[in-house]
Amino acid sequence: MTTAPERTGPTPLAPGAPRSGTTFLGLPTAPRGVGHLRGDRPFPDAARDALRDGQLRANLGHATTTIRGKRARVVGEVPDWEQLRQAGKALKTTTMARLDEHLVELERQVTARGGTVHWARDAEEANAIVTRLVQATGTDEVVKVKSMATQEIGLNEALEAAGITAHETDLAELIVQLGDDAPSHILVPAIHKNRAEIREIFLRTMPQFQGPGADRDLPDEPRRLAMAARTHLRERFLRAKVAISGANFAVAETGTLAVVESEGNGRMCLTLPQTLITVMGIEKLVPTWRDLEVFLQLLPRSSTGERMNPYTSMWTGVTPGDGPQEFHLVLLDNGRTAVLADEVGREALHCIRCSACLNVCPVYERTGGHSYGSVYPGPIGAVLSPQLTGVEDNASLPYASSLCGACYEVCPVAIDIPSILVHLRGEHVEAQERTTPEAVAFKALSTAMSHPRLWRLTQRAAGLGRFLAGGRPTMPPVLPPPASKWTRSRDLPAPPRETFTQAWAREHGGRS
Repeated sequence: MTTAPERTGPTPLAPGAPRSGTTFLGLPTAPRGVGHLRGDRPFPDAARDALRDGQLRANLGHATTTIRGKRARVVGEVPDWEQLRQAGKALKTTTMARLDEHLVELERQVTARGGTVHWARDAEEANAIVTRLVQATGTDEVVKVKSMATQEIGLNEALEAAGITAHETDLAELIVQLGDDAPSHILVPAIHKNRAEIREIFLRTMPQFQGPGADRDLPDEPRRLAMAARTHLRERFLRAKVAISGANFAVAETGTLAVVESEGNGRMCLTLPQTLITVMGIEKLVPTWRDLEVFLQLLPRSSTGERMNPYTSMWTGVTPGDGPQEFHLVLLDNGRTAVLADEVGREALHCIRCSACLNVCPVYERTGGHSYGSVYPGPIGAVLSPQLTGVEDNASLPYASSLCGACYEVCPVAIDIPSILVHLRGEHVEAQERTTPEAVAFKALSTAMSHPRLWRLTQRAAGLGRFLAGGRPTMPPVLPPPASKWTRSRDLPAPPRETFTQAWAREHGGRS
């Protein structure tokens, strides 16, 4: 087990902070300069560019509509779906309350079954551990199962810097990798690409289509594209000595890891290589096998709109003569205990990465995943990424939402994303050292609303806006600053001819 440096004196643990021997993961946020949790630009700037891309919006609209429909059909078949949601929520809540104990038990069980557990405070430590483990095998390439955690920490880049090539084997991840692109969806990373674009990427990058004698007859039919990817990957599966995976779940009582997927590439990675390295966020734990039963009903219906995942692979330690003969589990913090310390925000750690919230979010459907600047896009990314990095490093993300509540309605573990968004917005406001124009405006509004006479005068003054509206139901889209920051992206209703209090006084008598 990889442990942290010895401490000279006792360090109090924060509530829920994992520990193991001399390992103290503490409460650090994800480090800067490594991984994919921070974007180069604020969300509003990136979103404006995405909104100008008509093809992107068409791709996203078609894909999210299809996935929403599939999910709705299979969820509608389950009479006790709401009870399942609440069971999942309760299991996650109780697990987070005793996360330190469950992690230590997981380590004990994995070790007893021939595996090795490594603890990583952050992305830099996790990348160093995995790189060292791969180098110890003498190989210069690895195959990978789709893993959000390894994308989060920028593992591919770290391996490349050490001269190691990482081959993504999930079809969508392969498309993104070959296209020198970035994922834009949790479940369907290449959701922003259509079939014609995927065909062009394959013809340009896959070895079987290169050279003067190569057959470049590749139609953009999904089946033929999948066959081309299969040919490309098969050789890499058969020669790989090392595989790197994520984990959807880990069962503390047995040390069992689980990966669910739809293509069979995960099964190939988890069985063929001699060495298997799993990088897992510490929140992916469930205490018992019975707990797993609940989530294996919730996840496939919410993610792919299927009753069951085509491939559910589970492994426990090492079995002589069967599968990988060396297994390493890297438990990743990278800001998770910082999230756990927030009584409101910690609910984001309940996420099982189904992506249902992305598929119903009107903001995501129009801007796509790249606008969020994080490997975790959409509503869950808007609450998880700022907490992992510190809110001020991702200050625009909590505002990347209309607060319509659709994300909460479809979340299989009932995460109250809208409430967390409001909570994080409050943290951002409280962190401001300088008075902002918004703060001045709300201070003035607060003063006016605190004095009845002043409030009535304000209402009468606001009525003058009807002249600017010119009889239209909304104010002009371009108003002078600072009002222009609102009206250029939102409709500002024209003031009514009569306020509620005036209407009440007229109908019931009394002063307005």
